[in-house]
Amino acid sequence: MKLQRDVYIAGVGETVFGKHKMDYDELGRNAAFQAIKTSNIDSPGMIGSAYVGNAHNGIVTGQTIFKDLGVCGATPIINVESACSAGAMAVHLAIKDVAYGLTELSMGVGAENHTLRRKSGTAFMPAMNDIETVHGGVMTGKYAMRATRYMYETGATIEDLALITQKSRRHGKNNPHAPFGGDYTIEEIIDSRMIAYPLTLHQCCGIVDGAGAVVVCSKEMMKKLGIEKPVKVRGSVVTSGPYHNRPRDITGDDITEMTSEMLYEESGIGPKDVDILELHDAFTIAELLYYECMQLCGKGEGLKFLRDGQATYGGQCVVSPRGGMLSYGHPIGASGAAQIAANVKQLRGECNGYQVEPIPKVAMSHVTGGGLSGTEHAACTMHMITADW
Repeated sequence: MKLQRDVYIAGVGETVFGKHKMDYDELGRNAAFQAIKTSNIDSPGMIGSAYVGNAHNGIVTGQTIFKDLGVCGATPIINVESACSAGAMAVHLAIKDVAYGLTELSMGVGAENHTLRRKSGTAFMPAMNDIETVHGGVMTGKYAMRATRYMYETGATIEDLALITQKSRRHGKNNPHAPFGGDYTIEEIIDSRMIAYPLTLHQCCGIVDGAGAVVVCSKEMMKKLGIEKPVKVRGSVVTSGPYHNRPRDITGDDITEMTSEMLYEESGIGPKDVDILELHDAFTIAELLYYECMQLCGKGEGLKFLRDGQATYGGQCVVSPRGGMLSYGHPIGASGAAQIAANVKQLRGECNGYQVEPIPKVAMSHVTGGGLSGTEHAACTMHMITADW
């Protein structure tokens, strides 16, 4: 999507992730209220449109969230479902409204509660009528196959995969929104319960509840609201997975490669210019593959990039400074919006105890969604934002 005019992020909100007795609508309202408050909005009626990402919590989720915020009525509230990509896609659509002059102020929210609405111990599956699903092709199994192939081709070890968990959990240990952050030894990570070889429990994201929210606006509205630290949207891209039944390289990720190329072109910002990155690290192997897919390093150089500390504080690009999905957990429809909220707070220097220094200027986020036979993922949403003050 080529932005037709400047779009800014005015304010963001996110809840603590974890097991909640609050349902998705209350979580969504909490995040939305934070975003409204930090945007200096004095009347919710100023919001020209709202989009809500959710995967598993039923119908009219957006209206349920916004009914107690004074937004329901003339404001169009549109519900978005795209599996894990839903929250980021909601933000994309809000950006689109502002970019094309349909509104001066729009909002994207992602919210999800699994604890109250999903049987414990059940796995998320791709589309129910998909041939791989019918034969048991759940996400953990798919990523396990990618991990074993990557290990075979590169010489990576289970200890290398555990380095990613160790890094991300360390990033999140001082982040109050990250319930799984902390200091873990490689042995603790490897010795945790095996889920699907080589992925142990600590190498898989937790299934949790939470919400994130992002308010976007035009340059004129940003000035009217008096935003002291405006964050500019440089690029926002949504794609659907290329479909084919030919053999494919499962150590790559065609949709991520395609989407990141489009984002770099749209934003005018290259991969080596990105200071921080929140990516879809639902499993350790995913992060390792995405280093290469997003061109943070060359093909086949992801393992060296990791081992050399290029993905942590002091490295080329701090990957998952909030702790990522490995520290936050992954409330499916909420994660993409929460990633963007976390990146905005880093750009504004608001992350006491886990702030990247020097304060970053360029942040990128990436989230895929769903799985279908013949594709790597059903959807991918990426954003590039920069500090603009």
